[in-house]
Amino acid sequence: MITSLQNPLIKQMRKLQQVKHRRQQGKLLLEGTHLLQSASEQHWSFEIVCYTARWQAKYPQLWQQIQDHAARLEQVSPEVLQATATTVHPDGVVAVVSKPATTSLPIQTLGLALETIQDPGNLGTLIRTSVATQVEGLLLNQQCAALESPKVLRASAGAWFHLPKWATDTFITALQEYQRQGIQLIATVPDASQTFWQVDYRRPTLILIGNEGAGLSQPVLDLADHQVNIPIAPGVESLNAAIAAALLLYEVRRQRDGRPA
Repeated sequence: MITSLQNPLIKQMRKLQQVKHRRQQGKLLLEGTHLLQSASEQHWSFEIVCYTARWQAKYPQLWQQIQDHAARLEQVSPEVLQATATTVHPDGVVAVVSKPATTSLPIQTLGLALETIQDPGNLGTLIRTSVATQVEGLLLNQQCAALESPKVLRASAGAWFHLPKWATDTFITALQEYQRQGIQLIATVPDASQTFWQVDYRRPTLILIGNEGAGLSQPVLDLADHQVNIPIAPGVESLNAAIAAALLLYEVRRQRDGRPA
């Protein structure tokens, strides 16, 4: 059992609490039983798993699954486990996995594109909503919150592992390529002349959602095939980005399922 915070492995894992080290190493820090279970269900391989004796006794079935997919397993003291996690009260297990490299994102019928979504909680919720509404892929610009953020992973409630994602520094070029493939771009704009339910979403569609405060940039808006608004009561400035995306994505599902308005 590892009981010292000076252990080289523990020092290595603690570095991964910082985004710069996660990006440099291409790693993800998974904290908590639910995330490990979701990753295991998707057959992810764990490079390192640190766990407490109490956690091992509480989750024997998951423990067996993880043993088959882990390169290194280390029992640690509760104090060491606490030090490796970013959460205040970790539930007894923290793991490290490699983040897969992504250079493209095949979308045929439905995708979601995010521009400068900066709140990790919003991004995690958007990932969760995307999986719930059968989105095929999530496109992000590099100014969005980091996909590998532990806060994003937790907010996704395990959905992170079920959705293809691509954070690209050629966001505009990628949108143009989807258009060339016959995919319509739908932008949310407060003063648009048509409401979001007036668009035909039975066509291949990419929903565009912008920054929590500033919305979509003008270059992205200029690309959109349709600009739509979400009606809100007077005096309300705007909706949360994740709520706005959910409304449009569920309208897509309603139309494609043939349900009445």
